[in-house]
Amino acid sequence: MITSCVHTVPFKDAAGRTIPGSIASMETVPIGGISQSIWLRGVSQFNPALIILHGGPGTSESALFRHYNSALERHFLVVYWEQRGTGRSFHSDIPPASMTIAQFVHDLDEVVEWVRRRFDKDKVVLLGHSWGTVPGTIYASLYPEKVSAYVGVAQIVDVPQTRRLSYEFASSEARKRGNSSALSELEAIGPPPYDSVDEKLTTGKWVERFGGVFHANLSTGKLIWVALNTDEANLIDLVKFGQGNRFSLVELEDEISRLNLSEHYQSFDVPVFFLLGRYDRHVPAILAEQYFGMIRAPYKRLVWFEQSAHNPPFEEPVKFDQVLIEEVLPLSEPKKH
Repeated sequence: MITSCVHTVPFKDAAGRTIPGSIASMETVPIGGISQSIWLRGVSQFNPALIILHGGPGTSESALFRHYNSALERHFLVVYWEQRGTGRSFHSDIPPASMTIAQFVHDLDEVVEWVRRRFDKDKVVLLGHSWGTVPGTIYASLYPEKVSAYVGVAQIVDVPQTRRLSYEFASSEARKRGNSSALSELEAIGPPPYDSVDEKLTTGKWVERFGGVFHANLSTGKLIWVALNTDEANLIDLVKFGQGNRFSLVELEDEISRLNLSEHYQSFDVPVFFLLGRYDRHVPAILAEQYFGMIRAPYKRLVWFEQSAHNPPFEEPVKFDQVLIEEVLPLSEPKKH
């Protein structure tokens, strides 16, 4: 329950014995000069490694992927990494100057190297969600020799254009629905660019309420409750979530607000998957679809999630897992014995 000590349950066979070769571990690892939280789960350590790059920045989704997408642990060695400044990787003494995209890519390289050494892997699968697609895209382009496939979920492309489209969606929906509260708040901040993180969050609040973040019967509140009821998270994590989320958003805002991945990252030497929610207006999927058309890769595949907005892993978990297991897994490195 939400007040218990955190742990992660081992994989057991029908007789209740821990399955040989499995792993279920919550660890703290020195990455980029600070301690960072990594969970490792898989029924076999010989399965291909899948590193999950959560959204935000500063939004740990490890407990959510554990709850909704645990089927992946039967086929991959899943690496749940809480990035610098996020969750249990948030520390009050993290230098704000270290909160740069380049540092996150460097941290990711340390995580990849740690996984490769520890589990004797040549390559890893990278799965980025929302903000996680930023370091994921850059890393897959720069280090193809270490990546067997890149999966971008709610792929970020052009942040200034993303914010304009999100604001227009929220304003349009507010007018259609006659929502005077939304209209007054949105008119008060005006269209982007924004002067503060709070203005961005105001737009985000109304995009969520108007169905641009969740299309299924989900909400941020429901997901927090789901996370708190997993074995791996408790109320301490909720406190750290708030601290890390705010810190990360503020410190990375200047760099993120100007970001356009399509200007520099169009050529990849690894298979590329985009998994997009049809109703995503938080990171408008239309921009990712356009970006996908620009990409050159040995193999690329775009999968639409017709009942999802910004969160296909949690809105359509069965289909999401199926794509990873049936389409991404065969492109991963073979098992080593």
